[in-house]
Amino acid sequence: MAEAKTGAKAAKSTAKAAPKEAASKGAAQKEKGPKHTPSTPKPRGRRKTRIGYVVSDKMQKTIVVELEDRVRHPLYGKIIRTTKKVKAHDENSIAGIGDRVSLMETRPLSATKRWRLVEILEKAK
Repeated sequence: MAEAKTGAKAAKSTAKAAPKEAASKGAAQKEKGPKHTPSTPKPRGRRKTRIGYVVSDKMQKTIVVELEDRVRHPLYGKIIRTTKKVKAHDENSIAGIGDRVSLMETRPLSATKRWRLVEILEKAK
């Protein structure tokens, strides 16, 4: 029984080797297109936008914004307020503590920064 299995394995390994050679020959015969394809404008996916309050502006070109999310508890129905602090890029350092700002998601700008300032909705009093 064991000999039959080894014989079957040997037959499989030789059977697999032949298609690989045929595949490599077929790949060599294919014509390749241009090396660089012209770029086509692809529609960008919807980026998340959030509104929050600036809680820190001590870093250069970076602000810390507190984002609030209100969720209804699935069982009890109570509205639960959760907050999250995110770092956002502020190119001109114009936002100050207490400002209400609009943020947009962007590519990673640093290890912890993935948001950028879009506009200041309301200046702090």
